[in-house]
Amino acid sequence: MYPFSYTRVSDTREAVTAGRRGGRYIAGGTTLVDLMRETVERPGEVVDISGLPLREITATERGGLRLGALVTMAEAAAHPTVRTLYPVVSQALELSASAQLRNMATIGGNIMQRTRCSYFRDVTAACNKREPGSGCSAREGFNRTHAILGTSDDCVATHPSDVAVAFAALEAQVHLLGPDGARQIPFADFLLRPGRTPDREQHLDRGELITAVEIPAHSRPLRSGYLKVRDRQSYEFALTSAAVALHIRGGVIRAAKVAAGGVGTVPWKLPVVEQHLVGERPSASLWESAAARAADGARPLRHNRFKVELLQRTVARQLRVVGGTK
Repeated sequence: MYPFSYTRVSDTREAVTAGRRGGRYIAGGTTLVDLMRETVERPGEVVDISGLPLREITATERGGLRLGALVTMAEAAAHPTVRTLYPVVSQALELSASAQLRNMATIGGNIMQRTRCSYFRDVTAACNKREPGSGCSAREGFNRTHAILGTSDDCVATHPSDVAVAFAALEAQVHLLGPDGARQIPFADFLLRPGRTPDREQHLDRGELITAVEIPAHSRPLRSGYLKVRDRQSYEFALTSAAVALHIRGGVIRAAKVAAGGVGTVPWKLPVVEQHLVGERPSASLWESAAARAADGARPLRHNRFKVELLQRTVARQLRVVGGTK
């Protein structure tokens, strides 16, 4: 048993003060409580932020959408504006976890969740993410579910979030509040690739608190959707996934936003695929040729080589679903 103190805060400044002295934020608790139970995480202080006023979903002045950090996954998925403007977000959320967890887990907590790598969660195994310098058991162990993109010699763990893939595709911004005030950071820069420091997973300063995730305005009409490929149809993490958003006007693709999940150490934006699509007319051959570039730069391991072709097929299928085949 590892003792810890519990603090419940009522405003964001109080939360930041507690975070600055080393407290770990908790809201729904669907990730941190599990990690504490498994002794992977042993915080000295837990700071309950569930009462903070960060539960609104609002349209921005420029036509984007802002989701408060404490909006639950279920609330965001069911919100009529989210479903209408960004079905890729609502679909990603609905394909995540179980209904019970979606009722508790928050948007901020979801993008902060830690990997489901079994070696990370086994405190007897070597894991640089959990204990820097100890090694990576996954590299030579059973690595079927691990990453093929963005890996390093120190870590090959995937990021588990589905909605983070949608946020990456839509080029969202993360709003933060810390000891030095408020700032926002592109989602692409918020989650960090492992490199030589896999234990540092987010671009956060000590005490910083996520207050919202903002999706910028995109050209309309915008077709979007999320596809998740997994070993079973419920309560399972992705082997591969694809978030696709296309702006098609006059029969031509004017803008394309594509990202993949289940294959990268972070949600993996696919700019080469996007560039291949823009300016072209939708067709079956276009979807196939664009998706063929989805795994560029992949470094598969012994047990996950199948993910290269599976990723290409996943992206091609979702391009067909969102863009049509005419």
